[in-house]
Amino acid sequence: MKDKNNNHILVNVTPNFIEKNSMIEFNKFVFAYEVEIKNDSLQPIQLISRHWIIENSKFEKFEVKGEGVIGEQPTIPPGEVYSYSSFTEISTPSGFMWGSYQMLTESEISFDVEIPKFELNMPRTLH
Repeated sequence: MKDKNNNHILVNVTPNFIEKNSMIEFNKFVFAYEVEIKNDSLQPIQLISRHWIIENSKFEKFEVKGEGVIGEQPTIPPGEVYSYSSFTEISTPSGFMWGSYQMLTESEISFDVEIPKFELNMPRTLH
């Protein structure tokens, strides 16, 4: 869990290993992540696009770019929090993710918000 404040936008990401969707014997490790985006600015902002970089423990990097998140381009009013859940898959038991969101103000000023690097880690003991 990490927080990063950019332009009064706070991004918090909480990853979790999903054992039931992973196939460890085939090097398929699935991680869910919960994202909270808090608008601490004085004006509404709209999330326009995302850019993720996903890196496994072999230093292989994959990029994901696209409009919005989970099919939405939400507008976040001042003081409000927008949350969503998504997932990713990597070929090693650990790795990292980071990236950025492109945001748009009411006056159509575009800016990027950094998504802080966070760790994807399969627990050493599984149930």
